[in-house]
Amino acid sequence: MPGGRIELVSLTKRFAEVAVDDIDLQIASGEFFSLLGPSGCGKTTTLRLIAGFEQPTAGKILLDGVDVSAMPPHRRNVNTVFQSYALFPFLTVYDNVAFGLRNKKLTRSELQSRVYAALELVKLRAFEKRRPGQLSGGQQQRVALARALVLQPSVLLLDEPLGALDAKLRRSLKVELKALQEQVGITFLYVTHDQEEALTMSDRLAVMRDGKIVQIGPPAQVYEQPADTYVADFLGVSNLMAVDIVSRGPGSRCEVKLGESVLTVENGGQDAPDHSHAVIRPERVRIEEYGSSGPNRVPAMVERLVYLGSSTQVFLRLAAGSDIQALLQNDGGQEKLTQGTPVHAYLAPDALRVLSGGAPAADLNAAAAEDVRQAS
Repeated sequence: MPGGRIELVSLTKRFAEVAVDDIDLQIASGEFFSLLGPSGCGKTTTLRLIAGFEQPTAGKILLDGVDVSAMPPHRRNVNTVFQSYALFPFLTVYDNVAFGLRNKKLTRSELQSRVYAALELVKLRAFEKRRPGQLSGGQQQRVALARALVLQPSVLLLDEPLGALDAKLRRSLKVELKALQEQVGITFLYVTHDQEEALTMSDRLAVMRDGKIVQIGPPAQVYEQPADTYVADFLGVSNLMAVDIVSRGPGSRCEVKLGESVLTVENGGQDAPDHSHAVIRPERVRIEEYGSSGPNRVPAMVERLVYLGSSTQVFLRLAAGSDIQALLQNDGGQEKLTQGTPVHAYLAPDALRVLSGGAPAADLNAAAAEDVRQAS
């Protein structure tokens, strides 16, 4: 199934407000690309514009170089999988998958061959005679995928397709979905608000806010080098601390003041304003015995411990007043910590990045902490 290149040129969609705001985006053929953002950011509207379910107010949608902006959905070589599977309850699995092929003027053997091939892809060949009500949620989602893939689209659009499944099933299907995309080799455009899904499956992702694309890149790059505090906070748990830049060194190196502590930061110092935010991921915070000496060590106290199974989330209150989190792997090697234990937090220079823009650090850290408390 060749093709599948998507290009959005100054794409805009207005309802009562602007839902998609003059975005430019290129997605390569065969790429697994994710649009990531909170509810109302414009990601689903962007997908619906590409599918043809909405018409753009301005701009162009190019599929393999052809402008399809005014083309009806059935004439675009794309197919969509929704969070609600929309299977026909009175049809068997086989007939659900075959439904879209009935008007293709295929011979019976050709139709059967394509349906069976699609069911083999999603490992449901043995379930062809069952009806949707006899399947689990994960199996129903596979039927919906097979029904979309059997039409051999150049682009498959997926609108939060795992959102209705339980957490354990979502984890397993994420791996299966990425493997399936690599096997069929077509372009997947995946819309989600779940940062773990986007990080796990995507070749590249775009973080959206208020109808605009804030940052595009491979998952590791966007996670480790966020463009601003909004991206840092949304993509994973971040420790965001209000700091003042006191000196700038060569490249992106700088020194910042956090309370009474001066920290060396190796990333982001060339562009950030004097009053900014420093970010460090919880897995990069190292907890040391109180009194440890050396640079980039900040006195702190353990406020709370949350057991997560393979790891423990440690909430720290820095002497500077900031609340941060550390993530400790439960490998048996760490010292026992308890609430109220005084420690030093080592914030490595290469793990720190200075950012600008976004919400106040206190608000972001409070929201992240509340998410973890609710999950626990």
